[in-house]
Amino acid sequence: MKKEDLDYTEFKNKYKKKLASELGDKIEEIKPIRTSDYENFKQTFMPRNLSAYEKVCNFAEKIMPISPDKSSIPKIEESIRISHLNITPTGTMSFAALTSLLIVFASFIIGYIIPYVLTGGKTAGTYFFIFFGVVLALILFIPLTKLPFIIANIWRMKASNQMVLSVFYIVTYMRHTPNLELAVNFAAEHLSPPLSLDFKKVLWDVETGKFDNINQSLDFYLDTWREWNPEFIESMHLIQSTLYESSESRRMDALDKSLSVILDETFEKMLHYTHDLQGPITTLHMLGIILPILGLVILPLLTAFVPEAKWYHLFALYNILIPVLVYYLGREILSTRPTGYGGVDMSNKSIATQDQKIEIKIENESFSITPFLAAVFIAGVLLLIGFLPLILHGINPNFDYVLEQHSDGNSMVTSITLQENLLPDAKVYSKFLDYRPVKAADGTLTGETIGPYGLGASLLSLCIPLALGLGFGLFYKWRTKNLEKVREETEKLEQEFASALFQLGNRLADGVPAEIAFSNVAKTMHGTRSGKFFEKISINIMKLGMGVEDAIFDKKVGAINDFPSSIIESSMKVFLESSKKGPIVASQAVISVAEYIKSMHRVDERLNDLMADTLSSMKSQVGFLTPIISGIVVGITSMIGQILGVLADKMAAMGDTATVGMPTNIMSMFGSGGVPTFYFQAIVGIYVVEITFILSILINGIQNGTDEIGQMTILGKNLVTSTLIYVAVAGLFTIGFSFIAGSIVSTL
Repeated sequence: MKKEDLDYTEFKNKYKKKLASELGDKIEEIKPIRTSDYENFKQTFMPRNLSAYEKVCNFAEKIMPISPDKSSIPKIEESIRISHLNITPTGTMSFAALTSLLIVFASFIIGYIIPYVLTGGKTAGTYFFIFFGVVLALILFIPLTKLPFIIANIWRMKASNQMVLSVFYIVTYMRHTPNLELAVNFAAEHLSPPLSLDFKKVLWDVETGKFDNINQSLDFYLDTWREWNPEFIESMHLIQSTLYESSESRRMDALDKSLSVILDETFEKMLHYTHDLQGPITTLHMLGIILPILGLVILPLLTAFVPEAKWYHLFALYNILIPVLVYYLGREILSTRPTGYGGVDMSNKSIATQDQKIEIKIENESFSITPFLAAVFIAGVLLLIGFLPLILHGINPNFDYVLEQHSDGNSMVTSITLQENLLPDAKVYSKFLDYRPVKAADGTLTGETIGPYGLGASLLSLCIPLALGLGFGLFYKWRTKNLEKVREETEKLEQEFASALFQLGNRLADGVPAEIAFSNVAKTMHGTRSGKFFEKISINIMKLGMGVEDAIFDKKVGAINDFPSSIIESSMKVFLESSKKGPIVASQAVISVAEYIKSMHRVDERLNDLMADTLSSMKSQVGFLTPIISGIVVGITSMIGQILGVLADKMAAMGDTATVGMPTNIMSMFGSGGVPTFYFQAIVGIYVVEITFILSILINGIQNGTDEIGQMTILGKNLVTSTLIYVAVAGLFTIGFSFIAGSIVSTL
């Protein structure tokens, strides 16, 4: 310990003893000042899923406290601090262990207890679910222990996507008002979480006395980005250095340099990221898409000739393990994405938080419904239709419609009739449900049935993936329908807004008052979106008698309401702040903002060019390759199941005696026709929906970072399109191959 620290400790202890002798037991340890304001602020902006994670971790810590390795505790604490979570490292480890145990317990109940109870003790169920639950728990345990790191990486990705914009806000404010605290507050007000939360925390630490000034608090915060975004730290240090510049020209040069540093570094890091992206994307495609789809081609034969292969084996593989693997690999790819310019930021605007309604008109009456309720209704109806074969069989095990041909005098009549009304001499071509009796190894009937294999059941099962795809897809599509229109208009306005700002700055530099300058720019840019924006401001000033600030930001008629862009809003606020110091200062500020917007847009376009090839291949995979190939495989499976079912019946009719050149018990090769087409199609369809969902999130993450509106838009488009393509292809090929199978069967 240093001598200065010893002197301070002796001085502190000396006066503590003196106070204790004078005050007795009344002396208390001085505690740091704490209020609930920051906690309330955090609860307002923290995502609900993180708040739920906090509660679950704290609950798990009370039930089953398990401490992690001491060497990993500092890293976990850093991730917790970055994510603003109120949990401990022990809570995170306890949550992982408790969740894994619950998965094993649930698999034991599903695989053993429930079958035992439902069958009255006749069967103890299958050990597959227990084994699968143990394997799944072991696989998920490590990701669950790393969940704080994953959340911190997601937080970093969201925050880093806003860093160019944050430097832009601070620089534009510092150009006319060299006050770092006000500039950070200006950026915090115009950014959306999570970076706004970080900046609010920086200011809060100064106000509560944790740090003496804004520079100390900011340096402490920037240290968390040293490993991840050194260009952000360099830019912020350049901004801090401008406070000590005595020359105004050098101060402006340093501010310009701070933004150019982060823009140049952004492009360079994204260039390396794009080059390094090829390997992980190829791995993701091979393990998560190509190999599973190739497996689908083999599965029809595997399930047909291996009676031990059950539908729930395929469900566990294709609907749980593979999607979890693809999602984890996708998150790993996104976690390495560097700082980016995220485009239009509308997440903190009132229009983005308005509930979208769907208007429904029936004759002369109309009513509105939320997208969620509408999507749930559509999904519920489709699921009911999809599970109809199981429901009908459960109500009446003997119910079925058959396509048969029987003799009517001198002619043969083909008709559809109930199975119970089938004539003894009728020849059956196809069944609607087609439940088949299960035979033991010796060929005797067990009294159980398996199915449905029928064409009707297969077609109805298409409603199951259709319910999921349309349910989620229409929900996202309807939720962002009106918002996306405003977003597109705003994005186009931002692209040409820089030119409008240059003209506005030139008018102000000529000494023209702001009220007249807006009118002049509106006339010059008549017919453009920027012209409409400035025209709305001019109309509010001239016809409604408003001031410039109210004409732009009035809650009812302000021009900014039609174009809810953070860049446009902050540009106008910078203009208002700088105009208080004269038209020349305002002109310089507006022209500088225009230059920055041009620079950011140029970097964004270059990044899109770099990622064009990768994104194009992923979009084609989601758009048509996966649903088309999967649909064809389902059609082939339906045909194989139909043919093998008839062959099994023919072999059963022949008995176990061998004909010339035919081995005995050859019918055992065919089983009962493999996994029922109903289940096989449902599993493949759900897999297509899941892969489309995951790849859509990955496409948006690579292209836009953490743009929630863009993500919902892509999800709405891809889920609806891919699901409809899959259902159409699977339905057509199932019907087509059924006719082929029927012609083959008729010759037997």
